[in-house]
Amino acid sequence: MGVSSEAKQFGVTKPISLSGPTKADLQATRDLEKFLLEVGLYESDEAAAKREEVLIKLREIVKVWVKRLTRLRGYSDQMVEDANALILTFGSCRLGVHCPGADIDALCIGPFYVNREEDFFYILHDILAEVEEVTELQPVPDAHVPVMKFKFYGISIDLLYASTSLLVVPDDLDISHVSVLYNVDEATVRSLNGCRVADQILKLIPNVEHFRTTLRCIKFWAKRRGVYSNVTGFLGGVNWAILVARVCQLYPNAVPSMLVSRFFRVYTQWRWPNPVMLCGIEEDELGFSVWDPRKNHWDRLHLMPIITPAYPCMNSSYNVSTSTLRVMMEQFQHGNKICQDIELKNKNWSSLFEPYVFFESYKNYLQVNLVAADSDDLRAWKGWVESRFRQLTLMIERDTHGKLVCHPYPDEFVDPSKHCANCALFMGLQRKQADVVQEVQQFDIRATVDEFRHSIHMYSYWKPGMDVFVSHVRRRQIPAYVFPEGYKRPRPSRPSTEQLLEESVSGRNEVSGDRPSDSCLKRKSGSKVEDGGQPWKRQSLSPDRQASVSPQVDGEYPALLDKSDHVARESMLAQVVHTLYKGADNLEPARLNMPGVGENVDAACSSSLSVASTLTIETPENVGIGFESAAGRSERNSGSSEGSNNLGSTESDSCEADSGSQLECDCKDGTRVLQDRLEEDKERNAALGMILKLRQVESDDMETVQKTVIRTSLAATA
Repeated sequence: MGVSSEAKQFGVTKPISLSGPTKADLQATRDLEKFLLEVGLYESDEAAAKREEVLIKLREIVKVWVKRLTRLRGYSDQMVEDANALILTFGSCRLGVHCPGADIDALCIGPFYVNREEDFFYILHDILAEVEEVTELQPVPDAHVPVMKFKFYGISIDLLYASTSLLVVPDDLDISHVSVLYNVDEATVRSLNGCRVADQILKLIPNVEHFRTTLRCIKFWAKRRGVYSNVTGFLGGVNWAILVARVCQLYPNAVPSMLVSRFFRVYTQWRWPNPVMLCGIEEDELGFSVWDPRKNHWDRLHLMPIITPAYPCMNSSYNVSTSTLRVMMEQFQHGNKICQDIELKNKNWSSLFEPYVFFESYKNYLQVNLVAADSDDLRAWKGWVESRFRQLTLMIERDTHGKLVCHPYPDEFVDPSKHCANCALFMGLQRKQADVVQEVQQFDIRATVDEFRHSIHMYSYWKPGMDVFVSHVRRRQIPAYVFPEGYKRPRPSRPSTEQLLEESVSGRNEVSGDRPSDSCLKRKSGSKVEDGGQPWKRQSLSPDRQASVSPQVDGEYPALLDKSDHVARESMLAQVVHTLYKGADNLEPARLNMPGVGENVDAACSSSLSVASTLTIETPENVGIGFESAAGRSERNSGSSEGSNNLGSTESDSCEADSGSQLECDCKDGTRVLQDRLEEDKERNAALGMILKLRQVESDDMETVQKTVIRTSLAATA
């Protein structure tokens, strides 16, 4: 293997290393393959046989379909007998890396007189609809690559169609030859290239088995880390296959454990938008456009070019945006760090595939709720909205000049408590980390969301009951049904503001000899006292207890305090407050006020819910998102001063109370009224309240701490 790899160069550049595996690498590969087998990434013989049986039955159906159309077109009986259509697989099936239960990506190739618009999407659709074993039939003719989705014997199939220039399609058609592209349209070229690209990838790598094992691993990792979705703006199967194939070219003698480690090492350091290519870009006289940023202006805008190896060479990752590229680069860095620990024997392979905790990674989210009259309508509606979900990311990036970054999550979630067909998509939001914020920063994306909703409602196949609702939710308001166990995973609690203040007070007492609280007296009630019997002075102080947690301050200090005691205590409290409010970077104030909802509502926000949604987030640390009506703006201006001294959530939201957010959904006659109701009781400023209690005076000149004010009013329209 080593000699042949050295004799032949794979790819457009020389390999980085020709080194082979060590004993440790071979053992690591065995451990990796064992792990992949244990998690069930390999299909059983029974499942493979069933998959092949389904393909055989599908071939029979399309042959009958083509023969029927041949007779309807008036061709001779001999032509009817010779009429033929092929079913070829592409994607993971053709590469040999499909997992149990994976979809079958299939391509139907027919003669020139059988078209896609009518014959495929109408006549074949009707034939499949009559087959009892076919379920969830959904045509998507407007997709970039037109496709018909359905389940056949319980196996999901994505079926494409390509009408060639041939009168009769032979069984041994060589689709790798460029002649198959003669006299066909762009959609047919894209459909044919699925098979052509897969064949080229397998020809351009030094070791197919090593490639397959590595690709299985990387695809599993990408799904676990939430970056496997072409439609959402991440990467799909062919993208990951080309990335892995390029690493195989750069390390032709490496085994899978080495290739996985090198994968993250290479793409952590890759300088995008330099393209990833497996071979040179060839041009042909057929005239199809190929990826060439020197000639094509739009190709220069691609952020993560991953070029297909078959003519016409295209960028397969044109969906990637600035935000999704940032997320993937973070995941590459995370994977690279884990692989380094695995090489040092500090971690095992299972650590690499720990799922990404999306709903604990951001403070602000957009929730997109979809509803429809039934499951069939929801399936079609969801496919359309998902195809536009990436556009929402681009719109937000455009309207905020790239300062508000988005993380669309590929998975969808269903609320089982609702009695109608529904699902929810989520998008994490945060301010761009590189920006230095000098003042309160706000992002008003109401117009952006309106534009997105308008584009969604342009759906050509819209039916009554289909609707979409976009709302802003905080991390603590994420619905429970998105979590695997149905509830939020508890986080280690941080000390509250009151506890931090009490510890500081007690720590000062122990060090300086100040008087303890009454609660200390209860614990020391049996102890002797000195200094005139004053109960607030301890008999002795043990050095070993200086680092211990001080008792809770739950009672008032004695009233008999001299002037020096007052001065010392006020000086200490001022220092504590300054530390809490100014020095603790992990304390980020936040407050959510809901006008017209709940019992504890600011007077300035007491007006009832009205027409448009209202959302304004003002914070130097958090993201600001605006959904604000004219009435809401006046409420915010009048009520912004209230709560300016309230201390809110920490970075991990561990001190935030569970939200009273509730999603109410009623379905009747295929329609739905969905209303987001966000409630939160007003939070008292524990630290400030304690200061006032200890000092027994009102302090007008106390340094105020500017608190984030969030005004939210969401009124949904049916």
